[in-house]
Amino acid sequence: MVEYNPFNREIVHNPFPVYKRLRDEAPVYHNPEIGFWALSRYEDVIAAHLDTDTFSSAHGVTIEGVDRGAPFLIVKDPPEHTLHRKIVARMFTPRRIARLEPFVRATAAELLDRVRDADRFDLVQDFSFRLPLEVISELIGIPVSLRERVHELSDRIAARTEEGTPEDAYRAGAELWELLAGLVRERRRDPGDDVITLLMNTQVEDEDGRMRSLSDEELAFRFLELAFAGHETVAKLIPNGAIALTWYPDQRRELVADPSLIPNAVEEMLRWDPPSHYQGRWTTREVELHGVTIPADQRVILLTGSAVHDERKYPEPELFDIHRDIDRHVSFGFGRHLCLGASLARLETRVAFEELLKRFPDFGFDESGVQRHYSSNVRGLSSLPLVIERTAATV
Repeated sequence: MVEYNPFNREIVHNPFPVYKRLRDEAPVYHNPEIGFWALSRYEDVIAAHLDTDTFSSAHGVTIEGVDRGAPFLIVKDPPEHTLHRKIVARMFTPRRIARLEPFVRATAAELLDRVRDADRFDLVQDFSFRLPLEVISELIGIPVSLRERVHELSDRIAARTEEGTPEDAYRAGAELWELLAGLVRERRRDPGDDVITLLMNTQVEDEDGRMRSLSDEELAFRFLELAFAGHETVAKLIPNGAIALTWYPDQRRELVADPSLIPNAVEEMLRWDPPSHYQGRWTTREVELHGVTIPADQRVILLTGSAVHDERKYPEPELFDIHRDIDRHVSFGFGRHLCLGASLARLETRVAFEELLKRFPDFGFDESGVQRHYSSNVRGLSSLPLVIERTAATV
């Protein structure tokens, strides 16, 4: 009988064999010790994302439910979710995202030029967390002096032990909240040319039809969401993609020869090893699926990391293929809870690999220095030492 413990270090290191067994043997899986059910097949995960009446987000999206009751957009259901999403969506319009590309490219170039002559550098510490952190900080107005602190606290919030959520994660959450609440208070006194000031001056219609402004507490939570989610996923996706290009050097050479292939390569990176491997939900009624009944009021996790490796949807899913046709992507969620920053994350990752491969067309990595970051539903590395292979073209 297959067993799935999302906190087990061995499983977290390589969850894909367990995911396959779940899809084949227990597509509706129950872990009574930890207290959750899991859906692992692509079509079931898609259907649950779309059925927000049955699979609610209001009880939190982590396995432990530590975010239950928090005023985050991701843990709200309609109509409150619709109201707040409409407000935040103003930051991520296609025009606004397109205007960010020159800044994203200049930032990526600056970070990579610092290590251009190095024989090796840490892709995570020197590049992948810094790029999205700089971009989201510029977008929402986090001062340069506080950015590394925001990243450190974000990592601590997401950290998980084999027993679950450590006390330090709660302390880090409180610290980040207080830091960002202080920035909101500063904006009230001294408005700037940033998104938080824009939201501060935006009138919104609540569910009763009344117009109002967001409170400082609501603004601080929007700030926290954007600061955390706005850099953690891309920080993990870039190293995952770099590993794929190391394991599949022929495809890396294709991208170097034809950078126009990079956007589809990013889609395959998102499928092959997405930065978010599950999203938690809560059943509002009894659900019967594959001959199994999930009772009402149960934690259910939608296994994104398994869904994107479902052979029923993707032939030979374990293979990385930059030419793969991906029609419906679930790696950024789906339906009402599709990640608002998905287009920005795609932009950042595309530019990151355009600039990286331009400077370093040949690289490997030092396995002895690879370190995994064990977190809640964000999967990735805290260290990836790239070893640069110099050729006549790169010397």
